[in-house]
Amino acid sequence: MTSIFFPRSGVKTTATASDAADSKSHPAKPPRRLPFFLRTEIDRLLIAGIFFSCLLVLIRIMHTRTFGFLFIIWNLFLAYVPYAISSWLSASQTRLKHPLIKYAAFIAWLLFLPNTFYILTDLIHLTHYQHPRAPEWFDLALIFSFAWNGLLLGVISIRQMEKLYRPRQYPGSDWRFIYPIMALNALGVYAGRYLRYNSWDILSNPFQLIADLASMIIHPFRNHYAWDMILCYTILLIFIYTMLKKISKAMA
Repeated sequence: MTSIFFPRSGVKTTATASDAADSKSHPAKPPRRLPFFLRTEIDRLLIAGIFFSCLLVLIRIMHTRTFGFLFIIWNLFLAYVPYAISSWLSASQTRLKHPLIKYAAFIAWLLFLPNTFYILTDLIHLTHYQHPRAPEWFDLALIFSFAWNGLLLGVISIRQMEKLYRPRQYPGSDWRFIYPIMALNALGVYAGRYLRYNSWDILSNPFQLIADLASMIIHPFRNHYAWDMILCYTILLIFIYTMLKKISKAMA
């Protein structure tokens, strides 16, 4: 005798007319879609880390009644822009048919990408905004949390774009994508920290930016300090990215 709750394997059950009517009157609701910045576990962890960093700034403002580190929230927002672009491209690559959209998004991503690693240099502000009611260990944790979030945003974003624009990987191919990207990042970090340019200056003040970069190229020995930093940061970023990438593969 077949149970009405657990029919035997191989026995076909047929839907009644009432079941069909119920399914029509009560259609299944589509699954609720989360905001784009909360759809994956990595997204949620990044948002949690960003929230924690901003909370540290808020606590410092409440205790010191000063706004010394408020600027670093804006820096982290600019660091999130390239991650948002690469995540959007990764999620919609099958729907993007026109190559011009992909190239325009890539250029926009490349312009904002140095902001992710620029926050590393905000560690120089550790002694600039000292306050008796803010211990040094707290300020160090605050700045480092922002720098760490920016670093993660940059590494993950580059990995996403690497999968999109360099799908066929073979030994010795890093110099075609990763190395130039990291060199441009280092150049952007220097231009932002010491030449005081922003990402949008490429559009709002392109001639002055080109003139300053041309002077660095024409007079390399005169600007050896700049090239020393760019070379150092290029190597550092390559090591960081490669190490985190290898660790991710090894732990997978």
